[in-house]
Amino acid sequence: MNDFTRWIDLEGAVNVRDLGGLATVDGGTTRFGRVYRSDNLQGLTGRDVELLVGERKLRHVVDLRSGPEVHLEGPGPLTALPEVSIHHLTLFAEGGRHTDVEADTIDGDKVLPWTRRDEDDLAELRVTGFYYGYLRERPDSVLAALRTMARDDGAAIVHCAAGKDRTGVVCALALEVAGATREAIVADYVATGDRLEDILARLRASDTYRDDLDSRPADEHRPRAEYIQHFLSILDDRFGGPLAWLGAHGWTEADSEALRSRLRD
Repeated sequence: MNDFTRWIDLEGAVNVRDLGGLATVDGGTTRFGRVYRSDNLQGLTGRDVELLVGERKLRHVVDLRSGPEVHLEGPGPLTALPEVSIHHLTLFAEGGRHTDVEADTIDGDKVLPWTRRDEDDLAELRVTGFYYGYLRERPDSVLAALRTMARDDGAAIVHCAAGKDRTGVVCALALEVAGATREAIVADYVATGDRLEDILARLRASDTYRDDLDSRPADEHRPRAEYIQHFLSILDDRFGGPLAWLGAHGWTEADSEALRSRLRD
């Protein structure tokens, strides 16, 4: 994996990267230029739009933000472009008033009722319980997001507010379908931590997100490997793996083939 080629530096977003270049279980890599992940796209500049839409042929935006987030932030620059389709697919599991930037305040006992509470790993249980809540609350949105990422009429980008939690879960599932190694999936998830200070600075500049972030140090918002590892292990233990969970909710082999063809070399 080459992080230097995966990151896309924009003026109006700070957590944008390609899902290409990640190792797969058969010794290959995921394909560049097909699916991207990002933080909020509200602040994209004209130059950013030209790079994404003109040069990289972006045609589909998977917006995982809640309805209140979208309403409060207002229309972003990509909504004005007829060649770009916006797919608003809320996961309805926000941790604060409008977003999930404070995911580690979720009560693990409520979202992981089968898990015995252990004070030593309470934070991990809370975050991963929050992640499972996305799947529990809106499996339809999860499947629709993955199907949109599989479309072959141009590139797709998936985003939420920080590009960390909701985006991290959907991208982890997409990479699992594509056959990425668990190590690569974890590495992609934690890579957001490299841009965390800039991400939080952007969110704190918005009235929509400022109150949810409060004044805690940035490191307390950091995506940690054990969070996504535990989330995936829940799907392994409870359902036989992410693909089995998807299949139980209507995902088909044709869906898997479509997504693999987009993300595999």
